[in-house]
Amino acid sequence: MGWMPESVSTIGPKVDQLFWAIVWITGFFFFLVQGVLLFFVLKYRARPGHKASYVHGNTVLEVVWTVIPAIILLGLTIASQKVWAQVRFPKQMPATSVELKLTAEQFAWNVLYPGPDGQYDTPDDISTINQLHMPVGTPVKLIVSSKDVIHSFFVPEFRMKQDAVPGLNITIWLEAVKAGEFEIRCAELCGLGHYRMKGFVTTEPMADFEKWLVETKATE
Repeated sequence: MGWMPESVSTIGPKVDQLFWAIVWITGFFFFLVQGVLLFFVLKYRARPGHKASYVHGNTVLEVVWTVIPAIILLGLTIASQKVWAQVRFPKQMPATSVELKLTAEQFAWNVLYPGPDGQYDTPDDISTINQLHMPVGTPVKLIVSSKDVIHSFFVPEFRMKQDAVPGLNITIWLEAVKAGEFEIRCAELCGLGHYRMKGFVTTEPMADFEKWLVETKATE
């Protein structure tokens, strides 16, 4: 659909499938229920010569319209859990992945790369503000946290939204499939400056990503 932002991550199509499944299921039952309601409103409307009567109910119908939604909700829960597990706990942790820390604060996104030694808080660390770079075609491990209040890392094109909570380091995995620049939005009301808390994600080929790391370190 044209009103959906383009999906540029490997998890995006699976999230979209879940979204449209929910839309079609809820849409179908909405029109079904409203149609039945309209039918009964017209069929049993007050008319001269017709006396209202009390109806106890239908046990079979009550069981059916309880069991069917329960089965649908259970199916959607299982399907969504499988997708969520791929974001949080992928079956195979790739050795060639890129790792970084994304720390939110009022009102900015702090990005920290561990540098060639793979360790944080060492001289070769690379840090940026509101600028997140990641290579295309390579899994990226993001460790999300917050310095002050609850924020929410949201990139619509990635189909990814993760709360940043003070005191917690929350791990998510992303893999971009297309080069480009996309906006990071804070999807949690985090204070008076919430409206201006945004950053940008740049996805690029691995060679360009590595070049950017070198150039950024040289300018620090």
